[in-house]
Amino acid sequence: MPTAIIADDERLMRDQLRMRLGQAWPELDIIGEAKNGDEAIELVEQLKPDFTFLDIRMPGKTGMEAAQVIGNKSRIVFVTAYDAYAVEAFERGAVDYVLKPPEHERLQVTVERLKTHLSKPAVDVNTSVTAILSQLAEKIVAKPSYLQWIQASIGQDLRMIPVEEILFFRSDEKYTCVQTAKYEALIRKPVRDLAEELDPSLFWQIHRATLVNVNAIEGVTRDIRGRHLVLIKGKPDKLEVSRSFLHLFKQM
Repeated sequence: MPTAIIADDERLMRDQLRMRLGQAWPELDIIGEAKNGDEAIELVEQLKPDFTFLDIRMPGKTGMEAAQVIGNKSRIVFVTAYDAYAVEAFERGAVDYVLKPPEHERLQVTVERLKTHLSKPAVDVNTSVTAILSQLAEKIVAKPSYLQWIQASIGQDLRMIPVEEILFFRSDEKYTCVQTAKYEALIRKPVRDLAEELDPSLFWQIHRATLVNVNAIEGVTRDIRGRHLVLIKGKPDKLEVSRSFLHLFKQM
């Protein structure tokens, strides 16, 4: 029976990848999980898995650094959110990639590719992709890493919401409402923290308690009290704009 470990600092992503791999390859035995590159290296030494699914960005040693230490002790599959260069970097025989969040169809391709390598020795990452890893590391350092999805609660369920689907965030004293076109969810992270983690070209902070997706803005109006209000496409919500953020709409 083929074996694998999963290394990702986000528990929900580990759970999701484990579930999707179970659907795509029921015979694959996930024998361990790691929260960072250092733990992944230890697990490879202890468990000697056939495959290691490594998130690229992790605390401590990154997935790229861990892969270089692991070498040919396990066949590496990178897990990444960086679509722009992951395809070019990892589309090769012995090393594959999985984009976050993992899609069933793409995992099927990965599984078929990995099955063909079970009878072959693992390729030493140091000799096959070191140059590519260095180039990728430079690109990741040069390009800020913004949140790609939000983990939010809807009733008793926890859902992964791609940030591009979110219309706006609005905080109260305890929670932050995450509003999409179809539903709203709740998170505990305040708007001030979200503002630092989201792409500022996609989400504008228009109030100390409000962030809005630029693509969701239908227009701006004023009420009888002279307040500026942002209109949201397809929604009745009107979001107040603080005076200190009015400069964002001078171009509109």
